[in-house]
Amino acid sequence: MSIDLLYSLFQKYPSVQTDTRELTPGSLFFALKGDNFNGNQFAKQALDAGAAAAIIDDPAYHIDDRTIVVDNVLTALQALAKKHREQFSIPFLAITGSNGKTTSKELVHAVLSTTFKTYTTQGNLNNHIGIPLTLLRVQKDAEMAVIEMGANHQKEIAGYCTYALPTHGIITNCGKAHLEGFGGVEGVKKGKGELFDFIRKENGTVFINLDLTYLHEMSLGIQSKITFGSLQGETVGNIIKADPFLCVSVLNTAKGALPELSSIQTQLVGDYNLSNVLLAVSVGIHFGVPPSAIKKALENYQPTNSRSQLIKKGNNTIILDAYNANPSSMQVAIENFSKIQAEKKILMLGSMAELGDESKKEHEQIIDLISKYAFQNIVLVGEQFGQLKHPYIQFSTAKEAAEWYHAQTFENTHFLIKGSRSMKMEIILA
Repeated sequence: MSIDLLYSLFQKYPSVQTDTRELTPGSLFFALKGDNFNGNQFAKQALDAGAAAAIIDDPAYHIDDRTIVVDNVLTALQALAKKHREQFSIPFLAITGSNGKTTSKELVHAVLSTTFKTYTTQGNLNNHIGIPLTLLRVQKDAEMAVIEMGANHQKEIAGYCTYALPTHGIITNCGKAHLEGFGGVEGVKKGKGELFDFIRKENGTVFINLDLTYLHEMSLGIQSKITFGSLQGETVGNIIKADPFLCVSVLNTAKGALPELSSIQTQLVGDYNLSNVLLAVSVGIHFGVPPSAIKKALENYQPTNSRSQLIKKGNNTIILDAYNANPSSMQVAIENFSKIQAEKKILMLGSMAELGDESKKEHEQIIDLISKYAFQNIVLVGEQFGQLKHPYIQFSTAKEAAEWYHAQTFENTHFLIKGSRSMKMEIILA
């Protein structure tokens, strides 16, 4: 089936699903394949559940005219997403980076949504499957779209850009994340920089954090730049306090002091979120969102999904940041936790994944870092920490750490719980 015919079918049935458990009647089921599953096997189940059609790439699973055979289901899904994207002439903002991209995406979406009908990436649908699904959920009434792009190897972002076709690009930072796939920090810069390469070629616009000089260098040749930072840029901001919630003051050099933004009291934990807030303000001002609406959106946003969540349990305070971890984010989280004014503080860290040959060295550096602080207790979890010599409490799994946690009696204690997604450190609080 040609992409035009497939798009005509999508226009009649504008709901796409890749999981029969999430299927609603009238959806199009795309039978994706993976290392451990073959979606073709579920084509009949999808049709029985009310799917309007099942798109498959194995003729052996053809049932009737409701099964559409294509060469490759994933390629067909991405081509369909591109066709749909091409129907819009609105701004499509793409956000990538080693740290902070999801929080940035959520803040930018919150700000833009006050003034425009804005669609964005749901949850963590930021890969080769999630981005097409996100694009296909953008409806006719859209005035803005914010697309998150995750990547763990080079050429990945470049691939996303071929069907997301971003008009605006944002790289939050380039840190020590997915070093195994990218081949080092310079590889991370090259991989994330593929977004700027596309924007440069298409004469789009980028938002640049001038606090990170390498982003300025990576953006050379791009004519349209909107800048922000803590010291310089069109939007400039500084921290009023961050104990634990971040409160910032922002001004715009073109518009001067904006009284509404002189004090923004967020519900974000950590001074490292300053750049995320400044980005959202910068985007809002650029697109004409009223300062009062920007302030309200940022103050009302509450982080979820174990991303720097502040949780109260009795008289104890817990910062749960267990969605992801890499050396860069781990460092700033520990340093921020050290600044919080509290008599008793306990650090619970899970091992970091996807670091390849750098794993041992990076975990050693985290141990060196925490040795500088006088935390009441330090609990390390996972094989990577367990292979190293250190004087701290060590567990193999988060489940074991949870048993230790629940066997204690804590009063007026602050906790930082952080680790890679694979460590499932949120189990400690279950």
